[in-house]
Amino acid sequence: MHTFVRRLVPSLIATAALASSLMPVAAHAQSYPSTISVGINLPFTGADAADAANIRDGALMAVDEINAQGGINGQIKLVPVIKDDGTVAAGQYDPAQAATNTKEFVADQNVVAVVGPQMSGSGKAMSPIASAANLMLITPSSTNPDITDPSFASQYRPNGQAIYFRTVTTDAYQGPFMANFAAENLAAKSVYILDDTGAYGEGIANSFEQQAISKGITVLGHDKLDPKESDYTTVLTKIAALQPDVLYYGGVQQAGEKLAAQALDLLPNTPKLAGDGMYSVGFIADEPQAAEKWYATIAAPDTIDQPEAADWVARYQSKYGKAPQDYALTAYDAVLVINDTIARIIKDGQPITRANVRDYAQNTNLPTLQGVINFDTNGDLKDKVVSIFQVRDGLYQFVGPAPQT
Repeated sequence: MHTFVRRLVPSLIATAALASSLMPVAAHAQSYPSTISVGINLPFTGADAADAANIRDGALMAVDEINAQGGINGQIKLVPVIKDDGTVAAGQYDPAQAATNTKEFVADQNVVAVVGPQMSGSGKAMSPIASAANLMLITPSSTNPDITDPSFASQYRPNGQAIYFRTVTTDAYQGPFMANFAAENLAAKSVYILDDTGAYGEGIANSFEQQAISKGITVLGHDKLDPKESDYTTVLTKIAALQPDVLYYGGVQQAGEKLAAQALDLLPNTPKLAGDGMYSVGFIADEPQAAEKWYATIAAPDTIDQPEAADWVARYQSKYGKAPQDYALTAYDAVLVINDTIARIIKDGQPITRANVRDYAQNTNLPTLQGVINFDTNGDLKDKVVSIFQVRDGLYQFVGPAPQT
């Protein structure tokens, strides 16, 4: 099991992180509003709606708990502004809708930060718009590394400074660490790779492939799936003839669920591996037989299964009548980061501007249940833990932290 290194008294961390920024401070001349708005941008329409609700509810739980204690610093209430970046036409997240939502957030001067997006394709569409407005985005689940890579700064942060922060690590680690697991734990000597052509799916599949090759795994092929197609039997029949030791899929549920259902017949005994796009509430519910034995990573520690998180999980279940997944907690922590950031702005007597929120977020050093959250200069989480799960008996069962080398 993942050990909680670098943590304070673990059962008290979440409460301490929240309460620390609510401590009264000396009055300053600066005048502060009684409310500020926080955007939430997730795909509530389409294939990933159930996971979007899981993430949304984690964020809203933090908002409600902060407001129940009087708000940030005991004086500023948070008002969530929720937008859907999924569309019927796309059948899942839609980057064009994400861009439209971001423009609306930017136009609303009360919005000082946005939790989201869920998907990296949306993140690529949102980032340049947010950068131009100095609007901080903090994602609990978007993992494509290009968005925060300084090599792509002119594309995704044209204003120069980091605006895209994460409470998870990136596919620069998630894909390769799963390749390590395939080589070291599954003794795989060959793999066939598929992706769904999305920014996330292509990115994680490519990073898996590069590391698989370096670990001595033979890549028998790498094909792309059209998420809107219904029949993948042609490519699966080709793969079955090649008899790979493992199949790796980079992508999200729209293609992933159809792939799983058809692979159940054509590749019944081949271990199937994926990233966090298949760590999904909807996957098991929609394809209970096909989901069995699939492996999936998440780009964070497995926090919710730990005793230290039992009280948090109980609060979530009591509030929403369902069990959380790990990205509900990373969304909760994203709101805690916003809370802590603005509390430090108030403590210093500075105005709550988007630029100040962005700049103060950069210096976050916040103990949470998932560990100490702090960011590098690009907005990436310094902690690089990746966790592996396998679906067994209709549940994601924690396998362990992924090998890092």
